Amino acid sequence: MLKLSTRRFCRPRAFSTAIPSLHENPLGLPPRSGPGPQMPRRGGPIQKRPIPHVSKVLAVASGKGGVGKSTVAVNLAFALAMRKPPSLGRRLRVGILDLDIFGPSIPTLMGLQHSDEPALTTGGAMLPIMNHGLPTMSMGYLLPKSAENKPREDAAVVWRGLMVQKAVQQLLFDVNWRESAHGPGLDILVIDMPPGTGDVPLTLGQLVVVNGAVIISTPQDVALADVRRGISMFRKIAVPITGTILNQAYFTCPSCTTPHQLFGSPDAFRSIASTLGVPVLGELPLVKGVSTGGDGGVPYALTASSQQLEADGSGGAVWRSVMDEIAVQVWESIA
Repeated sequence: MLKLSTRRFCRPRAFSTAIPSLHENPLGLPPRSGPGPQMPRRGGPIQKRPIPHVSKVLAVASGKGGVGKSTVAVNLAFALAMRKPPSLGRRLRVGILDLDIFGPSIPTLMGLQHSDEPALTTGGAMLPIMNHGLPTMSMGYLLPKSAENKPREDAAVVWRGLMVQKAVQQLLFDVNWRESAHGPGLDILVIDMPPGTGDVPLTLGQLVVVNGAVIISTPQDVALADVRRGISMFRKIAVPITGTILNQAYFTCPSCTTPHQLFGSPDAFRSIASTLGVPVLGELPLVKGVSTGGDGGVPYALTASSQQLEADGSGGAVWRSVMDEIAVQVWESIA
């Protein structure tokens, strides 16, 4: 794992931790030359564009919260980063963008919840914050730190729709994902979407060329109902569905090999995916280490200690194997 790093071509931050309430510039970035992306007018054509210095874009979404979407997104990003496609002859360059404006989880999952605000390039673009070798960007890095030493997570973003749309646009187009001033960009950017079908996914789908979307669910009926809505939403905004992932599909005791379906049978999930014509990329078991790793800021895909292997048993090995298979399918689908 790599330590936190900064880039030499950055300049000091030029915006305050007190986020200004400006509809056109909610993140308080310095002015940049050239027109920014614009939402399409009613009845006008939708002008999609690529994210600067990013080859492929993968959205990880869910119809509802609480299904482990952010945890899957982070671990999928690392599983992709460990891939070495023969066509490239090197490992994939992967980044993570957290587009959950109101409840960002990536800083905690990446062990970056106490980081400073992003630095800026000389052109005024935000520089990703790195840990474990992967660059990340999140609204969580821009929230003000409390003078009373309270956690940054306690700060609330209280914005209306237009402010949210503009903040999303800035996170999409005002981040420099290059490794250095003139270095290469990303092969794939994994975007952790907020739950639901509101402003953020609509803004992403209307403005950005998205190469694929992965829908996360759990076996409960209430989660499966939202899977239908999520798939319908992406199809309406012309985003291709790469596939679905069933999270917490079953639990395997460390001392046995019998799967226990704690949240119900996966049959309904498989039936919905088949009916909607969406591939099932994998079914991840419920593993304790995935949760503790996320809370500790070390994604499970990066851990393989003997203690953890003993604690998680065969379920941990299955989880890693399934995640690796998902990464292979995702890259082959969008490459």
